[in-house]
Amino acid sequence: MERLNYNVLEGSRYSGYILKDAPEKVLQFGEGNFLRAFVDYWFDLANEKAGWNGKCALVQPIKPGLADLINEQEGLYTLYLRGSEKGEKVDERRVISSVSRCLNPYEEKDYEAVMEIAASDDLEIIVSNTTEAGIAYDASCKKDDCPPSSFPAKLTQVLYRRYQAGKPGVLILACELIDNNGKELLKCVNQYIDQWELEDGFRSYVNETCTFCGSLVDRIVPGRIRDEKETAALASVHGYEDQILDVGEVFGVWVIEGDEALNDILPFRKAGLEDKVFVTPDMSPYKKRKVRILNGAHTGFVLGAYLAGENIVRDCMHDEVIRGFMNKMLNEEVIPTLPLDKDDLNQFAAAVQDRFNNPFVDHELMSISLNSTSKWKARNMPSLLEYVKEKGTLPVCLTMSFAAYIAFYSSDIQKLTEEGLVCRRPLGNEYTVSDDRFVLEFYEAHKNDSEEGLVHAVMTNTRMWEQNLAEIPGFEEAVVKALGEIRTKGAKAAFAGCL
Repeated sequence: MERLNYNVLEGSRYSGYILKDAPEKVLQFGEGNFLRAFVDYWFDLANEKAGWNGKCALVQPIKPGLADLINEQEGLYTLYLRGSEKGEKVDERRVISSVSRCLNPYEEKDYEAVMEIAASDDLEIIVSNTTEAGIAYDASCKKDDCPPSSFPAKLTQVLYRRYQAGKPGVLILACELIDNNGKELLKCVNQYIDQWELEDGFRSYVNETCTFCGSLVDRIVPGRIRDEKETAALASVHGYEDQILDVGEVFGVWVIEGDEALNDILPFRKAGLEDKVFVTPDMSPYKKRKVRILNGAHTGFVLGAYLAGENIVRDCMHDEVIRGFMNKMLNEEVIPTLPLDKDDLNQFAAAVQDRFNNPFVDHELMSISLNSTSKWKARNMPSLLEYVKEKGTLPVCLTMSFAAYIAFYSSDIQKLTEEGLVCRRPLGNEYTVSDDRFVLEFYEAHKNDSEEGLVHAVMTNTRMWEQNLAEIPGFEEAVVKALGEIRTKGAKAAFAGCL
């Protein structure tokens, strides 16, 4: 079967939107599954719905990458958005045509092509997602490296070439999953301006003419379909072979931090996507929404659900008790503490249940359990503290989730190995808790404590929580009682007692 390209697509049975030729308006550092299922998807919709007429030129951030495969398919690839919306199964296919090509800057000709785009009249936007480690200053990078190893150094070269060409400043959208990603990226660029002793005019160009925006991205992207039979079946249906077919969930939101006037510069509002991609002066409430509702839901119920015998997130959404526990925690204990419109928060929480019920993703509870100490601290503890501060009482479900965390880390401890702390759940099978070594050593050392002694030791461990949780009025006594219920009645019955 022939590989996907424009000629092959024309001869196939596809009848969706396609844009073959357009100016390269976006330079995108990163060509992986996430960016192609997220950023390039939104620009593809902007082409269709707003007549934006733009293409994204992709750049491999590291030597091994997808450039050859992307170029063989002339930038085309099939994207499936799969999941559940309002309880209904969704399986949508779209051929993405917003990508023009992919450049590997570790090859001389492609490095020069990147610099040609940098000096182009068409370039308007630079996007990046180079992993959490991508936005980092590396002093070993030199001005004349072709290319330098770090992404911020590459970006500094691109902006310097554009400055030398006398072209207008550009909009830079950082998508890396770190706090203040846009500000951190600008900080790194300024460090290279200092190190490379570049002129003050360029410093002004970067800091005053270019616009660095942080952003919050939210879409689960499983990536490729790994079942060979399904891949072959889809190729037969499509009428072509696609080596870079991508899969993401239906839900997707891109919050960009900056002047709201950018809503009129970017094509997304005109495309009718303002509820999915939008600019706000402060994205911290939206980050808080994601961390406390989406991530907090995971950490809040999965440890207890695993002890109750569940293994997959989707199955938990089919259990009335576990689903009810999660929804009560979100609706009655988390949402009231958040500084956003309550209708917006309720809609986001309702979407979480759909996302967790995705029929196409087997999300294992044990994979979510990794490093649950720091996760509970970042995702759930702020909601508990805010609730206590505002209501003057303890949140029942969040309190139970903390007890479930302790129970998960102390369930019939067998041994401490290099891989982690081996425990046994009520079903009888062993599982390995993965966390910081000091956390695992702590629980192993306290494995023979009474419930009262263990809870007190956990709560007063300020290295874990950066505060003494035993000082929260009534919290220690409530967690001791909840832990006892989990151990004697089982986690599911303990969850049911909260409803």
